[in-house]
Amino acid sequence: MVRSTMLQVLVVEDERELGSLFRDYLTTLGHRADVVGSAESALERLQMAPPQVVILDVKLPGMSGLDLLGLPVVRDAGLPVIVVSGHATEEQARQCLRLGALEFLAKPVPLEVLGTVLDHVAVFADSPGRPPRERRLAARMPVTLPVRVTTEQREVATGAVVEVSATGLRARLDRQLVPGTAARLSIAMPDGGPALDALALVVRAAGEQMVAFWFLDLTPAEIDRLLARAQSRPVR
Repeated sequence: MVRSTMLQVLVVEDERELGSLFRDYLTTLGHRADVVGSAESALERLQMAPPQVVILDVKLPGMSGLDLLGLPVVRDAGLPVIVVSGHATEEQARQCLRLGALEFLAKPVPLEVLGTVLDHVAVFADSPGRPPRERRLAARMPVTLPVRVTTEQREVATGAVVEVSATGLRARLDRQLVPGTAARLSIAMPDGGPALDALALVVRAAGEQMVAFWFLDLTPAEIDRLLARAQSRPVR
């Protein structure tokens, strides 16, 4: 399906087959994609003709994706950067977040989730007044599901999930958590199956113990199972 807004996408991926897969998929969505195999080549492209969005692998020959993400030419440009990796540690995920990455997708990358992220980047491209680094990209849907959270420091919080999307969730908990903390979520599902377990990163903590999480390891099937419990009307 061709989207209403075409994006110029720079794919930085050293695996040739995966780079070709991304390019072909982006083309079917109506976008234009250039693929380069190193951060050094990406840097040249960024300086000559900046794209509208970058899909960036973490592990690259020579300069890493994290190194590129931290360069002023990337950070100061405010470019939406979607980081992908099959080997990233939790600390690398935190670094990506601190450096302003828009999204982090684990390999194998669910193409439908990538398409959703790009759809919302296209909306932002049509709306100059909206912040380019708004992280709530996928449609958020209301839901009420019990959740138990265990942090990497073995702290335990309980509460309820109140919103879900393809890339994360918001929950009201009985204690506040620190952004950047990795946690294991156990979400009770009313479909008669086992609890849904997810590794996630705390990306934001607000008042009333509202905490936003960013999924690190959910599979497309698990995401579908979670979204099936939500209402079909997105939260505005």
